[in-house]
Amino acid sequence: MYLCGVDDAGRGSVLGPLVIAGVLVHHSKLQKLKYIGVRDSKKLTKQSRSKLYNKILDLVDDYHVSKIHTKKIDQYVYVHNLNLLEAEYMGKTISILRPQISYVDSCDINATRFGNLVSRISNSKIISLHHADSKLIVVAAASIIAKVNRDNAIKKIQRQYDNIGSGYPSDIITHKFIKNCIKNNLMPNFVRNSWKTVRKLSNL
Repeated sequence: MYLCGVDDAGRGSVLGPLVIAGVLVHHSKLQKLKYIGVRDSKKLTKQSRSKLYNKILDLVDDYHVSKIHTKKIDQYVYVHNLNLLEAEYMGKTISILRPQISYVDSCDINATRFGNLVSRISNSKIISLHHADSKLIVVAAASIIAKVNRDNAIKKIQRQYDNIGSGYPSDIITHKFIKNCIKNNLMPNFVRNSWKTVRKLSNL
């Protein structure tokens, strides 16, 4: 049986893309993923994720990565539909990989509702769980692929702009960067204008 795991990276960030990654793997290889050290990307260092990245791609049967641009993210957030955006891209990923069963990390408080939405989009069997990346090795593998691609996207931005920070709203450096952008009336296209952080700073 071929299984698919799908996860996101960068959902909460105010800067950069939202990344959706899926991996397709035969169930007989799950133990090999565990053996090489695959686990929830949040529990790994950046260096560990980078080392595992190519090992995972060598081991899985297929994979797919989507980087969702800030403009698209803003369109959905302004109408309070970020969950739908994730469901659409997860559904597209699963349709491309064509597994027999898929496991997704639910971003909705109602995991069943989110799973049903992804299932309708992909026309396939979906099991949706909260914290699936810490419970299932196939989703953990997807989380690493998503996170490394997200990290690389932020690195690319950092080469063009100094001191953007991590991109997350809790980062003081990121706050300062956005404040300066607002002050100079020069907002780069990688800033999510729909985020509360930007809107609050704009009203200062």
